[in-house]
Amino acid sequence: MTDLAGPRDHTPTPEFPTAPPVDGGAPPGCPARVALSGLGYQQTPSQLYRALRSEHGAVAPVLLDGDVPAWLVLGYAEVARVTSHDELFARDSRRWNQWASIPADWPLLPYVGYQPSVLFAEGAEHQRRAGVITEALEAVDQFELSEGCRRIAHRLIDAFAGGGRAELMSLYAHALPMRAALLMCGMPMDGADTEDLVQDLRISLDAHEGDDPVAAYARVGERLHRLVEEKRAVPAPDVVSRMVAHPAGLTDDELVQDLISVIAAAQQPTANWIGNALRLLLTDDRFALNVSGGRLSVGQALNEVLWLDTPTQNFIGRWAVRDTRLGGRQIRAGDCVVLGLAAANTDPQIWPEGHVGAENSAHMSFSNGEHRCPYPAPLLADVIARTSVETLLERLPDTVLAVEPTELTWRPSIWMRGLTSLPVRFTPVVR
Repeated sequence: MTDLAGPRDHTPTPEFPTAPPVDGGAPPGCPARVALSGLGYQQTPSQLYRALRSEHGAVAPVLLDGDVPAWLVLGYAEVARVTSHDELFARDSRRWNQWASIPADWPLLPYVGYQPSVLFAEGAEHQRRAGVITEALEAVDQFELSEGCRRIAHRLIDAFAGGGRAELMSLYAHALPMRAALLMCGMPMDGADTEDLVQDLRISLDAHEGDDPVAAYARVGERLHRLVEEKRAVPAPDVVSRMVAHPAGLTDDELVQDLISVIAAAQQPTANWIGNALRLLLTDDRFALNVSGGRLSVGQALNEVLWLDTPTQNFIGRWAVRDTRLGGRQIRAGDCVVLGLAAANTDPQIWPEGHVGAENSAHMSFSNGEHRCPYPAPLLADVIARTSVETLLERLPDTVLAVEPTELTWRPSIWMRGLTSLPVRFTPVVR
């Protein structure tokens, strides 16, 4: 799951005291740390992962923004170990031994600052919170969700189909998953209320110049509080109503926190999954001849993207519960461990002779272990992504790129893998 920007609390508790910060340079006996930054790395991260793996092996010492030290786990087996052993690598970020040196405006604070949500919960509390989400999502009818996504897709396409050109990332790939998530939560498909919430969620997740993400996040919280109250009063067959009625008895504040996590997880990764799959379909000759409405080709493209251009490249993270070793490295208690999901997916140890295929679904794109995306979430994300791509290609079968493939650029992020824009052209269609 991803997180949504908002106020954070990383105040140490007696259980998680603040330890002295580790020096930003390399500790004795440790190779120099590599900065996870730079435009070249952001555009071609696979080169970074190969270089790091060649020099450091499965676990590399890196520097986050502001020269904050961390460990990037590159190996498939090592990512599996970290995510499978919560007793060694836990989710509560208050364990971090760097808090004393983290400024209040640190750009990664929205991802690591502790919140009382399912994302940072551990043990029995995590099982309680995750269980509510899992059961609420399991009851989503995938056929109804697909039909709902198809209706949303048609409305979005109608808005630009007559022009013969469109920028698909903003007008389609990002717009559809957000509305699909709100539809699952019981919000109406139409109306100013839904559109206002879509806009505030967009600002909270991906603020543009002039936006106020803090104010937008506050409005999101207020609207979701009202939604929880509405569903308590008048339940319906939707995710929020099922979470409200769950025997675990989550409070309204807990429900809102976890709903934000669910919606954020449904939006950004799924949007980039759609965009990356469309890019593959429109630029790779293997798909060019039989892509229009071709379910098999679309399914192959979606799965291949999860291996080679996974929307969540790296994830912060886990924090070492005690001193331990990982991939030949000495990890100290409180160290931050970043999950290199994209690097793990292309680990040469699992793809002999450099061949990376898409023949199975054993990728790490939805993470692994107890804190992976709840079981139904990947299935529902697949429904949203597949329906989005298929509907677009059915409506506009002659869609082609409006620029050269080499002109497409990736967003400047070492964390998410998504295009800045995807301009296309097609024969204008008036419905």
